[in-house]
Amino acid sequence: MTQIERYIFRIALGAFLACLIGLTGTIWVTQALRELDLITAKGQTLIIFFLITSLSLPTLVTVIAPVALFIAVVYALNRLNGDSELIVMSAAGMQPRRILRPFLTLGLAVSLAVAFLTIQVMPSSFQELRDVLTRVRGDFIANVVKEGQFTSLDSGITFHFRERGPGGTLLGIFIQDKREAGKSVVYLAERGQAVEYGGQSYLALEKGSVHRQQKDSRDSSIITFERYTVDLAAFTPPDSDVTYKPRERSTTQLIFPDTSEGYYRLQKGRFRAELHDRLSSWLYPLALTFIAFAALGDPRTTRQGRGLAVAGAVLAVVVLRIAGFAATSAAARSQAAVVAIYAVPLLAIAISSLMIFNGAAVRAWNARVAKAFGALVAALLRRPRLGTG
Repeated sequence: MTQIERYIFRIALGAFLACLIGLTGTIWVTQALRELDLITAKGQTLIIFFLITSLSLPTLVTVIAPVALFIAVVYALNRLNGDSELIVMSAAGMQPRRILRPFLTLGLAVSLAVAFLTIQVMPSSFQELRDVLTRVRGDFIANVVKEGQFTSLDSGITFHFRERGPGGTLLGIFIQDKREAGKSVVYLAERGQAVEYGGQSYLALEKGSVHRQQKDSRDSSIITFERYTVDLAAFTPPDSDVTYKPRERSTTQLIFPDTSEGYYRLQKGRFRAELHDRLSSWLYPLALTFIAFAALGDPRTTRQGRGLAVAGAVLAVVVLRIAGFAATSAAARSQAAVVAIYAVPLLAIAISSLMIFNGAAVRAWNARVAKAFGALVAALLRRPRLGTG
């Protein structure tokens, strides 16, 4: 790139990074605040909290990056025009394709990043998020038992605690184990804490006693303890097979699915739509770049307003995204609609390119159409109306 192209590229890159970081950070904070109950209500650690919230970042970036790129291109072009730099470049004979080149370079870089995140990183993050949430929801202490209530499980265990203390500590614990017929074991403790060791979950009890009653015996033995550990694996149901949704599967699994799987046979359309949506996602940053440049790439004097052009570009982006979502939805129902997933962004690029490189001809054609339409309307208004008898 020439020096002036590098100058334009730096302006656009700075605006893009500022928008991307600002928007991503803002939305991430709002999502993180919704997950605070992982710590306050479910007793999870800060590590689990940040793990779950950070796994949503790839999705946020892929959604926000094209929008941030569009805003950056609009900002850069408005700044260049406001400083009369676009007018000077045009007067010096600089062709539109040379002004477009730095924006296109940035758009290609963003497209490659979006393609990598969408095809490789996002499915892995969705799958890991699903696994973490499954473990959190399967946490017996966090999700099954309720404060002040006696909870009876199908396995023959009754669990109760009086209240939840600071740091997830359980106070006033009562556990009754009747899994073996005729045999009863009761655990009483002043407090307890769920701990992880070797990938297993345990409940560490403090200052309590164990009451054991053997089969065919009315007498029970009592053992006091300062610290006692109970395996929580007995409290939870056995794990069932996890069925991953199409968005949680790798791109390779979508290209070569297991056709014998029942879930795939039921959701074959969603698998197809998800695959082509991923493969076409990199086209949208380019489409938004072309739309912004087509609307604002022409140099204009300060007396010529650009607000209408910005509004038109925003409207075009909204229509583009709605059309893209509609095409993806249609592809889930029909194989023929797959073409529309790629046609929507490519058509936006083609129309924008036509306006960029043949702007004068397009504007002249628009003027002729508008003039002809105006003449037709005027002729219709001048026609004499037939009177009613």
